[in-house]
Amino acid sequence: MAGNALGEVDGSGSGVCPPSPAEVEAVAADWMLEFACCCLCRHFGEGSAAEFRRWENVAQALIKGLSKIATHQKKTVYLCQLLIRIEKGKSLEYHFENDQRISPLESALSFWTLLEREEVKLEKLHEDISCLIKIQIVAVHMENGYFKEAAEVLERLFTDSETDKPLRVKLATIIKSKDPYVPLLQTFSYNLLTSKIKSYIELFMKENETNFLMQAATKQVESKGLGATALQNISVNVNENHKRNLKTKQRPMKEQESITDQSPGDIKSPAVRPHSGCKHGVSSVVQSLNSLQNMEKHGDALACGRRRQRWTYKEDLELKSGIREFGVGNWAKILVHGDFNNRTSVMLKDRWRTLCRIHQD
Repeated sequence: MAGNALGEVDGSGSGVCPPSPAEVEAVAADWMLEFACCCLCRHFGEGSAAEFRRWENVAQALIKGLSKIATHQKKTVYLCQLLIRIEKGKSLEYHFENDQRISPLESALSFWTLLEREEVKLEKLHEDISCLIKIQIVAVHMENGYFKEAAEVLERLFTDSETDKPLRVKLATIIKSKDPYVPLLQTFSYNLLTSKIKSYIELFMKENETNFLMQAATKQVESKGLGATALQNISVNVNENHKRNLKTKQRPMKEQESITDQSPGDIKSPAVRPHSGCKHGVSSVVQSLNSLQNMEKHGDALACGRRRQRWTYKEDLELKSGIREFGVGNWAKILVHGDFNNRTSVMLKDRWRTLCRIHQD
């Protein structure tokens, strides 16, 4: 009778009780936390601030929902908290601790110390990052004119051990000089710190390629034919059509002279993205694989109806400068930070493609 009763509970006759909703939620939340951490790592590495903040909110909500941090979750939680604090590290207005004296970077250092305890394989990288965080904690205070606070931070960060003494003495001397632009702080810069963090992220991502949600999402995308191969084939076709269209148009000599100041090694082949005027099938693929900013989407809509304007030499220089700073493909960022004459991100992309083709000819 007991077996029948249990069988009626799960409807299968197996005599096994189904898991409780709380247990199911805990497993799903664990998967989501791992996925959110992977997304944070990727957007931190790519420098996508808006997307990083979006996943920061997701990760923080999931972490706050944990009743306790399981052993297998520690590394994931610590890394999320580290990246969130490093991303805010240049600002002293954010506070993650109850003690208002603790800056984001000083809070990040505590999580980096916790991460160090979880692994022993990367001793040299751990030491480099720990040293860089300490230097930048002092540097950020000095850059903001808080020299007294920088001295107080120094006392909190370093012990009286002989190992810490050389760096502690150097930083104390720098604080007394009240010069935040000395060679030491410029050499061991915030950019170097983020570069080292990105190196650590790459190793972390390789170790976590088996993330369940990432694998499931990948299979779903591949099953719908939205994988990288499909996008590549579409991009090649669109690029060939664009090249044939370009051959039918004659360019002024001024346009050819506009890139004579750039050496062949400076120009890289641009990543081809389908134009907004293509068929709906192409647009859906591109939209599903590329997370474009609102400005870029808006620019795509306006590009078709806007009259063609001749590019000036100054605009070409602005475009090259933006590509050197942000890289090919980040057209929305280049548009925001550059001085262009009524252009859209699509126009920037097309102009760069034109410049590359002129150079190849």
